[in-house]
Amino acid sequence: TAFDDTWHWGAQAEELYAELVTKTNGAVGQMIGALRGAIGENQMMAYLVMMAGRLVELHRVLKPTGSLYLHCDPTASHYLKIILDTIFGAQNYRNEISWRRSQTRSSISKIYRRAHDTIFFYSRSDEYVYNLQYKELSEASKSLYSGDDENGPYQAVPLLVSGRRGGSTGDVWRGINPNIRGKEGMHWVTTPDNLEEYDRQGLILWPKKEGGAPRLKYYLKNSPGVPLSDFWDDINLISSSSAEALGYPTQKPIALLERILLASSNPGDVVLDPFCGCGTTVAAAQKLGRQWIGIDITFLSIALLKNRLTGNFSLTEKTDYNVIGEPEDLASARQLAQDDPYQFQWWAVSLIQAKPLGGQAGSKTGKKGADQGIDGVKNFLDDASGKPKRVLVQVKGGHVTSATVRDLHGTVDREKAAIGVLITLEPATKPMETEAHAADFYESPGWGKSYPRIQILTIEQLLHGAQVQMPPAHGTFKQAQRVKTDEGVQGALDLDA
Repeated sequence: TAFDDTWHWGAQAEELYAELVTKTNGAVGQMIGALRGAIGENQMMAYLVMMAGRLVELHRVLKPTGSLYLHCDPTASHYLKIILDTIFGAQNYRNEISWRRSQTRSSISKIYRRAHDTIFFYSRSDEYVYNLQYKELSEASKSLYSGDDENGPYQAVPLLVSGRRGGSTGDVWRGINPNIRGKEGMHWVTTPDNLEEYDRQGLILWPKKEGGAPRLKYYLKNSPGVPLSDFWDDINLISSSSAEALGYPTQKPIALLERILLASSNPGDVVLDPFCGCGTTVAAAQKLGRQWIGIDITFLSIALLKNRLTGNFSLTEKTDYNVIGEPEDLASARQLAQDDPYQFQWWAVSLIQAKPLGGQAGSKTGKKGADQGIDGVKNFLDDASGKPKRVLVQVKGGHVTSATVRDLHGTVDREKAAIGVLITLEPATKPMETEAHAADFYESPGWGKSYPRIQILTIEQLLHGAQVQMPPAHGTFKQAQRVKTDEGVQGALDLDA
């Protein structure tokens, strides 16, 4: 339900197409019109119209020093490059990066195995921020450092190189004239004064034979690595067993986003991800001390992102960051539940900082996941075993009775969970409260406290700050307070600047 990223040509696509043709500059309108004439009215064209409308706005808000990275697969990359060239200008195209996203084998077919995605890199102008990134040297490259002394492995690199260069680099030094070393146009890699300093430090290797050229010791410890190319084969796609896997179908490795942010932004800069999904870009920006804005259309994404910010950085909503667009009162919550029960469910789970379960997210039938009747889960530790215990969450938009509470109690028993929480739009009735009280208490061995085993929380109560009664979600009875990271705090954003 949440990940149905299929596109269809219909009224919405037609409306956005008309806006692009009539309200943007002539080049964009002509381009999108030509694409429609060539491709027709189909899923691909609907997707391209959607992207073109958003890329126009992204170009509008991007600073002169800013860059855009667009990830796609080769199915649409050639069309998207035409759109990007038109909106950003072909002169602002910087790279087409091939990201080798998998090393897994695939079945034999009549095409070459697809193993890469495309990342387009465009800038707003020639003033864009760019910090050169490096990859670690390969073992073969390290073997070139065959010399060794008290400063470590080194290789001997030429001090004389070809090509003309101004200044004193073409001057005679120590009786050696660069221009008669075999051909015209040779020069020193630096000035004679710097060469003298190298020699004073013992960094120059003088030839034993007459006529040979001196060389410079270049130490392995001084090498930053290999300058990054446009082929990225050292960051693999997240597997289901990866420690950072959240179960989100389009999740990208955080190392991929860190590389992009390190290359094209500096600490304190603002990073915008308009399709933020489970929040990998936001997490990378927070870790690297950038400010951030994330946008997504589903409350599932926002719920996962809130959970990630709490778990990874101990950030608190309305204190460290704000969420814009969520229900803020009971009336808007009722409207969300009526318009889209799934979105209401995911939003409600996020109110208690629980993680929404993904089992039902891809279902077209509305069936629950592996744990029947469970919409979210919140873990905690409260004994020396280190084994996590669970709070199971069920969300109801209406039609709640004492039977609902009884069923939740049965689910908690069946799943061997510690606590069950029912989140409901409707107030709890007396029979519901009686059924909840009959479930008795969970006794925490580490904290020495009792917590109601079945709890009923209404949306209205949650909007006024109510929370689940449970042991602290982070840490154990040996470590009651979570240690915060020191990797930057989200600051206030002036959106009018």
